[in-house]
Amino acid sequence: MNSDFDFLHGSWDIDNRRLVKPLSGRDEWEEFPSFAVCRGFFDGAGVFDEITFPTKGFKGVSIRTFDVERELWAIYWINSETGVLHNPVFGAFADGKGVFHGDETHEGRPIRMRYTWSEITPTSALWEQAFSADGEKTWETNWTMRHTRRA
Repeated sequence: MNSDFDFLHGSWDIDNRRLVKPLSGRDEWEEFPSFAVCRGFFDGAGVFDEITFPTKGFKGVSIRTFDVERELWAIYWINSETGVLHNPVFGAFADGKGVFHGDETHEGRPIRMRYTWSEITPTSALWEQAFSADGEKTWETNWTMRHTRRA
């Protein structure tokens, strides 16, 4: 089975940096903590994590599944504030970096979304989210999460 996301299993402290108003041209960021617990299923072809944002008052869940035939991961996000399962992003890992793309809406308009996993070590990882409103000509990174493994 696929084991690309095995690095994520376990408990993490996360430093978040998020753009306050994405796709607005403004450069105002907020920083806040979170923590997550992640475990695998389907012998490595599935990963589930729950993340808690204690200062924001909500939680989130990511579900990742590996499509064996297409050799692509699908990543789904659910936010406890809405309970809505968002459109998935699809992608794969190459050379220690995972890149995933999907269609989404932001404030009622269609966008492309990109998740990137990089800087992966046994004790840390970086996740980034970016939006494109112009068909992937330009990207605006609007959320980063620096993961540090809990002892």
